[in-house]
Amino acid sequence: MTRIKRGYIARRRRTKIRLFASSFRGAHSRLTRTITQQKIRALFSAYRDRGRQKRDFRRLWITRINATIRGNCIYYSYNILIKNLYKGQLLLNRKILAQIAILNRNCLYTISNEILK
Repeated sequence: MTRIKRGYIARRRRTKIRLFASSFRGAHSRLTRTITQQKIRALFSAYRDRGRQKRDFRRLWITRINATIRGNCIYYSYNILIKNLYKGQLLLNRKILAQIAILNRNCLYTISNEILK
């Protein structure tokens, strides 16, 4: 009986996993089982942290807007500014407001004065 050679499919699958983990250290980039576990862990962390990143940036923007507003005493607080923005139907998101607050404070003061009128 002749020898049966195995196919290439399993090797191709393992190679693909190894390429993903090539930057990992130690056994995490060499052993197939460990690579698979680390891949699952890495992808889960990436998924979890995408949501966390959105949350963190939103908190940063709110903090920047609030600091600028309180520094010049335009409004007493951030939430009053946002409430008046919605009342005035001026749809600027927090990211844009934070950029305006950092780069061009006078523009933010102008926007807030327009809302008050």
